Amino acid sequence: MTEGPHRLALVWRLGTATTLIVMAFSMAGPVLAVLLQQAGHGTTFVGAFSMIQFLMVGLLIPLMPRVLKRWGTVRTYRAGAVLQLTGVTGYAVSSHVGVWVLGSIVTGCGAAALWNTTEALLAEEAPPEIRGRVMGLYQTALGAALALGPFVPGLLQLEGGTVLWLAVGMVAGCLLLAVTARPHLPRVQAATHTGTWQAMRMVPWLGLIAFCGGAFEAGLGAVGAAHASETGSSLRAAASVAGAIGVGSFLCQYPAGWAADRWPLRNVFVTAAGALLLTSLAMAFVTRAPWLLWVCGIVWGGMGGALYTLSMVQVAHAFAGRATAGGTAAMITGYTWGGTLGPLASGAALEGGGALGLAVALSVLAAAGLVAARRAA
Repeated sequence: MTEGPHRLALVWRLGTATTLIVMAFSMAGPVLAVLLQQAGHGTTFVGAFSMIQFLMVGLLIPLMPRVLKRWGTVRTYRAGAVLQLTGVTGYAVSSHVGVWVLGSIVTGCGAAALWNTTEALLAEEAPPEIRGRVMGLYQTALGAALALGPFVPGLLQLEGGTVLWLAVGMVAGCLLLAVTARPHLPRVQAATHTGTWQAMRMVPWLGLIAFCGGAFEAGLGAVGAAHASETGSSLRAAASVAGAIGVGSFLCQYPAGWAADRWPLRNVFVTAAGALLLTSLAMAFVTRAPWLLWVCGIVWGGMGGALYTLSMVQVAHAFAGRATAGGTAAMITGYTWGGTLGPLASGAALEGGGALGLAVALSVLAAAGLVAARRAA
């Protein structure tokens, strides 16, 4: 009689913990990027540093379905939270770039465990008839964290070091929620194991859509903040570029899930990808109208996040009746590789060709997403 409420409580508990992690990441990431830029590092280096966490997630996510199968939901999540706390503490206790790089590697390892665990649990437990809205509500919470985090230094008048210690406290809260969670058995006991690459071969266009979503939503915040700082904005104003991406993500996730429950997914996919293409072209004019950078950031976060949410909705339908860890891992792999390569490619394009070079690179990516959107559903 208590199994249903217990399962729902675990979903909310781990969802809340993951939201704290995202909040900490969204606060610390732009601050680290600006501090690196102020220390004399170019946007290519900043982009390369920003991609480390996503690189580690991309490398480790293919292993996560097997880890989840062996360790279970709660143990896997606890291990990820410990790694996250270790890495983010490194940011706060040292100002050495080498320590920051090591911290990013460790937090990336933890993020792989936390991310796949939460998404697989959500996809498994969400009722099919309202799956889009459930996914959208969860992603809205993450979008709120992404939106608020970069504004924290300005709202609370905090210096960079204080922000990093605040992030440590949030990750510690995440670990506390995980430590006090009860064990969980999967609803679906699959007879066969679906690996990440097997799932990716089953839904390749969805993987490409998730890649585009990651590149726009997660791959442009640090580079955008560094570019704004380079053009004369203060640390707080520059960090708000990443905040604009978070605002867009917050505003669009639930509407995207709601639309997925009511209209053909292909139409919703195409609408989101088309909006990304238009704003990518608009980046060519950002030197004449600097405010466009914030407008584009809102669309990147909203539509990039929507692409990921919609791909997760579709993959949950595609893997109905089976363990969802492999399918969700495939989408996370696409998203994280977008978040991994996005900062490096966009930073290099911006440094080599300015705003026009970035516009060209993003337009090519958005066009690829539009092609995939027409085929995925």
